[in-house]
Amino acid sequence: MADKKVVELIVSGGQANAGPPLGPALGPLGVNIVAVVNKINEITKDYAGMKVPVKVSVDPEDKTFDVTVGTPTASALLVAELKIEKGSGTPNTVKAGDLTMEQLIKIAKIKAPQLLAPDTKNATKEVLGTCVSLGVTVDGKDPREVQKEIDDGIYESLFE
Repeated sequence: MADKKVVELIVSGGQANAGPPLGPALGPLGVNIVAVVNKINEITKDYAGMKVPVKVSVDPEDKTFDVTVGTPTASALLVAELKIEKGSGTPNTVKAGDLTMEQLIKIAKIKAPQLLAPDTKNATKEVLGTCVSLGVTVDGKDPREVQKEIDDGIYESLFE
């Protein structure tokens, strides 16, 4: 059995097409590009409007393929949750949006498998770091203040 060829790409959720970067990367492997594109779009449709890491493994002998999807970046998840175009260009002075604590924890749980944090509480603190750089507040407060409140045990009941 031949070794699988793996192609790693970043696609827009639900909007992959046979053009670059997909077509040129998969064409030489002889796989049905339309089938791969359809599969990618099917499994990334929940990430519409976000950049999503995708890995396509192709068996060059029988042309079968597997598609695995990574998780979008924390910033992509935050931007999508807030329904904004992008983060603030000047996060210290201009705020891009405001999340509830519940929305923040939801994003932390989605990202948790890719983070170094051992639990949801620490994953939430990592995502708060991204909030700082995007100019996103939580319940109207600066993310650094919320990190301190988490350390002080104010939100303990949300992490149980």
